[in-house]
Amino acid sequence: MRPAASVILFTVLSGFGFGYLAALGLGVVTPTGGAAFGLWGLGYALAVGGLLASTLHLGQPRRALLAFSQWRSSWLSREAWAAVASLLVLAPMALSDGLGLGWPRAIGGLGAGLALATLGCTAMIYAQLRTVPRWHHWLTPALFAGFATTGAAILAQTGALAMGLCLGLSLLLGLGFRLGDRQFAASGATLASATGLGRIGTPAVFEQPHAGGNYLTVEMIHVVGRRHAHKLRAIAVTGSGLIPALVLLTLPAGWPATVLALTLHLVGALAARWLFFAEAEHVVGLYYGQR
Repeated sequence: MRPAASVILFTVLSGFGFGYLAALGLGVVTPTGGAAFGLWGLGYALAVGGLLASTLHLGQPRRALLAFSQWRSSWLSREAWAAVASLLVLAPMALSDGLGLGWPRAIGGLGAGLALATLGCTAMIYAQLRTVPRWHHWLTPALFAGFATTGAAILAQTGALAMGLCLGLSLLLGLGFRLGDRQFAASGATLASATGLGRIGTPAVFEQPHAGGNYLTVEMIHVVGRRHAHKLRAIAVTGSGLIPALVLLTLPAGWPATVLALTLHLVGALAARWLFFAEAEHVVGLYYGQR
């Protein structure tokens, strides 16, 4: 599928932001005073900034409010409600940390649960799609959770935990690429099933159904060169986890090492998320003889 910059920024930034807000809510990081307002503000800026970036993919962004009306059937709508709920519930905890009010950490725990639920809803937007076999398996939500928790752990300066999550994320990402390459064939989707003509024989593409491109060919059919994909996969696997873990292991603990590791992690995350969309093969491509 065509990798839109707005959706890539949305999934990377909001995932990181809600992951870090969950860490703050649970007390993994317990800043006070001005530092609390700064770190909580950073988490809110990432989460809200990611959500706002998603509206740039809409033809008419003002219609984003309509997403709230379909919560019974739409993971996108559930994500919207969970996001708003988590941001509202976590606000008192942020205020308590900043002003030293000492309010119960249970408030932050509830908000953290809602933030994690938001991440789960985001992942399910993609994992639910049977029409995109590469996304339709358990690794999709696992990778969304992996990126969110790893970025949060690095920023929270959790030391060994951050290094362990970095290594685990790289392994999970490598496994995701390996299994994802097999998913389309394993789904059993063919030109016969795509056109519904299998009951009368084995269909074949004689000529493209359109003389020019259309919405489906532009948005749903994107082909990545193999050499290009291999380079980006290497950047994703090493940048998101392996190199940040090495940075945290070798450099003295502190903000310089944290900023460097986090920057490298985000570069790897952006490469991985670009591939997440670019390598996703929609079964509609079968109708056009592109798969």
